[in-house]
Amino acid sequence: MSRRARASWVIEALAIRLSQDREPGLSQVLYSALRGWIETGELAAGEALPSSRQMARELGVARNTALAALDRLAAEGLLVTRPGAGLSVARLALAEAVHQAPGARREAGLSCRGDRLLAACAPSGGGHRAFAPGIPALDLFPRAQWQRLLRRHQQRAPESWLAYQAGGGVAALKIALCDYLRLSRSVRCTPDQILITQGAQQGFELIARLLADPGDRAWIEEPGYGGAKVALTAAGLSLVPVPVDAGGIDPQRAPNGSTPKLIYVTPSHQYPCGVTLSLARRLALLETARAQGAWIIEDDYDSEFRYSSPPLASLQGLVDQAPVIYVGTFSKVLYPGLRLGYLVLPSDLVEPFQRANARLNREGQYVAQAALAEFIEQGHFSRHVARMRRAYRTRQAALREALKPATVEGLTLSDGHAGMHLLAGLDNSLQEKALVEAGHAQGIQLSPLSRYFTGTALQAGLVLGYAGSHEEEIARAGGWLTRAWQGL
Repeated sequence: MSRRARASWVIEALAIRLSQDREPGLSQVLYSALRGWIETGELAAGEALPSSRQMARELGVARNTALAALDRLAAEGLLVTRPGAGLSVARLALAEAVHQAPGARREAGLSCRGDRLLAACAPSGGGHRAFAPGIPALDLFPRAQWQRLLRRHQQRAPESWLAYQAGGGVAALKIALCDYLRLSRSVRCTPDQILITQGAQQGFELIARLLADPGDRAWIEEPGYGGAKVALTAAGLSLVPVPVDAGGIDPQRAPNGSTPKLIYVTPSHQYPCGVTLSLARRLALLETARAQGAWIIEDDYDSEFRYSSPPLASLQGLVDQAPVIYVGTFSKVLYPGLRLGYLVLPSDLVEPFQRANARLNREGQYVAQAALAEFIEQGHFSRHVARMRRAYRTRQAALREALKPATVEGLTLSDGHAGMHLLAGLDNSLQEKALVEAGHAQGIQLSPLSRYFTGTALQAGLVLGYAGSHEEEIARAGGWLTRAWQGL
């Protein structure tokens, strides 16, 4: 059957479905019908579909109605668009549909919770790392200096460090961190309030387990950081996405009746949108948390990297007795393999968190902690941050220059006043999917913005990391992306 005839068949089948059922909404009916045909193989991989314009015209519906259904399918990986070829069923659509189908269980015998958790875990990226978000400048890390400190503290390590520990971390590191946080981030704390963890992810998991029960609600930014979502999902919490706009997360737009137990935010530099939570929103969020008996999880993952203004004061230090747990990590400012992070806890939570952490996770890496304390005390840390800040400013400029031909033609980029990535806006999910697939074919890793959404109100775009690559590498990959975007 010809492409035109198949497209006509799809239109006629959709018209029949609309005549039978309009109750869930026209867009939902179109989406459900197309998804069902893809899952059963009636629409085969590679098969062309009518455009949203044709679908709207022949079905007598608004074009936005048809576009919403098609964009949703594209965001789920079921449809793809290519220049000159129009819209078609993705090659791996059937396998992905089975993978994502509501209620589907894996043959591996995972639990329902395991299925939900795995669905929230994006596959590990590979290939060209020019655009990989969250990867710091590993080439700039002072490895020789760091190795000397590690060797020194390995030789000096007391025998007690070979046994299980339950003190919340090396005292010298907590003291150094306390001084740094009070001066640079206006965090209100004493060394005893700091708990050293094996990365921020472990901190999220502790908070979710100790401060919420399965079924409790957790507000999350929409779009937002996937790592926090995974930790909250693993603890059995119900995620409630709250929209982010130019002023950050807006507590006034949270769904009615969604009283939270936890509220996860990235106020200094929202991930992935890059906006800063306004003072008015900060105060409103603190008041909301107090009124509803919730804890705010403040993730300050890359606050050191600001290029047009000094780092902002933390949410935790804004008011006395703030219902905030401050989470930090050295994965972005030093290197991910270090696996060291920390929590700043209210005084009455310190003992239970230390006890639970010592039992659930077992404290460790005391040699690395001691070396890091000296790294901070001797000024190496601040010098390294300053060097990375200069490098990231240069690398961001290289990315903007490589994408300049596209931005002149309408590609939008975030302002980049801070952080390690830029956000490129796209017109729709079909463009996003096409670029991600084209990048994969070239060995270039692109992170789609739609992946950071929890609900169905998706936005299309690309999260473009630049921190972990040399300017030459950024220029090559940026030039390719410009040409790929122009070819859509």
